[in-house]
Amino acid sequence: MLNYLVPPLYIETVGNRADTLYLRNKEGLTEMVTYSYLDYIKRIAQKFDWKAKKIVLAFDYTDEEFYGDVQGINIHGWTGKDGVTGKFKFLTCSIVSDDVPEKIPLISIPISIGHYKSYAITHCLSLIKSHIGSIQLILFDRGFYDKDLMYELKKSGYPYLIFVPKQKDKQEILFPLEKEEHVAIIYDFTVNKYKTKYKGETYLAFLKGIYYQRSDKAYDWVFATNVEEVALSGIIEGYKKRWRIETGFRVQDDAQIKCKSKEMKIRYFLFMFQQVLQAQWVCFYKNEVSFKEFIIEMHKTCKELVANPNKKYGKV
Repeated sequence: MLNYLVPPLYIETVGNRADTLYLRNKEGLTEMVTYSYLDYIKRIAQKFDWKAKKIVLAFDYTDEEFYGDVQGINIHGWTGKDGVTGKFKFLTCSIVSDDVPEKIPLISIPISIGHYKSYAITHCLSLIKSHIGSIQLILFDRGFYDKDLMYELKKSGYPYLIFVPKQKDKQEILFPLEKEEHVAIIYDFTVNKYKTKYKGETYLAFLKGIYYQRSDKAYDWVFATNVEEVALSGIIEGYKKRWRIETGFRVQDDAQIKCKSKEMKIRYFLFMFQQVLQAQWVCFYKNEVSFKEFIIEMHKTCKELVANPNKKYGKV
């Protein structure tokens, strides 16, 4: 089942229970998977006392490749390169706080074609807010620079920091700045929704020629935030925490479970199962074994349990 053990394996080829697994998932509600995962997160949050800590969150999209005839609203069309014709997409919210070592996905939801970013993100926040402490900051990459999202986050009282994509009007402000100079302005905008225009505002922070160690180059940066203190200082160091969610996605890839189903319910169930494995490893085994070693040992234990159902097992 695990794609790195014997490449590439699919559920349909490793046993005779794939149809039963798929049927049970189709019969259930997507929300059953969501709330089952949230119940697990609730217990972890209590164990590590997340309610008493200030939390930094990061949102990002991740996807799983699909090979075949793209149909419906749940498979996002792709280029066909390397045989990939479509992708299933998921929106994930993870902890990335410095003082919370358990940097794990708190929730993921499936994303269909034509979704509203603001609704999907505020829905995720509503699901997890009772399990964590006060939210210090929520980090987004440039794909989330959206006036409706900024309006809704500020209306709901959520502090955000969004990397702004390159735009001509933003470059006109950056151009006269000196190297490593930093300036913040108040940016007023209008959101059209429900046949009504709503006024919103955010801070735009402009940073000229800031050195980036990873690529050994200097870059111009523009960020949007509704937190004045963030706009005026420490903005780069704060944003760097967002990259931890991408590290989490790379870790989860080692436990990817492949299948051929076009059904989002099935794909979502398998995706969340992968996140359960990642959460277990990060919270309890990260200092003992690598994630691959953890998955291999889990695989061996499950095989032994099937062969010897009455045998008692200790820690993996």
